[in-house]
Amino acid sequence: MDQRIDIDDPNVTMDDGEHLYYQGIPFTGEAVEYQRGALVSLITYKEGVEDGPVREWYTDGTLRSDGVMRDGFPAGEFQRWHPNGRLAARTIMSDNGLRQLAQFEWDEQGSLTKEWHAERD
Repeated sequence: MDQRIDIDDPNVTMDDGEHLYYQGIPFTGEAVEYQRGALVSLITYKEGVEDGPVREWYTDGTLRSDGVMRDGFPAGEFQRWHPNGRLAARTIMSDNGLRQLAQFEWDEQGSLTKEWHAERD
C-alpha cells in the first residue's frame, strides 16, 4: 500500500533534481498539500520521481489542474481550469512526455484564445 504524506512534513526533503525524499528515503506514494485546511495539491511519486496522477485545487475545492506524470515528464493530456470552473488550458503531450503535440487556451468566458499543433514529422 502506498503512503500519503503532507508535503509540509519536516521529514520531507527535495534535492536539486526535484526528487522527493521522506525520512531520507526516495518517496513512493501521494504527497499532498493543504492551505487553510483545504486540499490544494496531490502529486504521485515513485522512488522520489513524479509518476502518476497530479491534481491541484483552488481553496474552494474547484479543480485547478489535472494530469499524469511518467518518470518525471508530463504524459498525455494536462488540463487547467479558471477559478470559475471553466477550462483554461489543455496541453497534449506525447506518451513519453518528451514532445508537446498540441496546446489550447480559453479565457474565463470560454472563448478559445490560442490553438497550436506540432508539425508532423
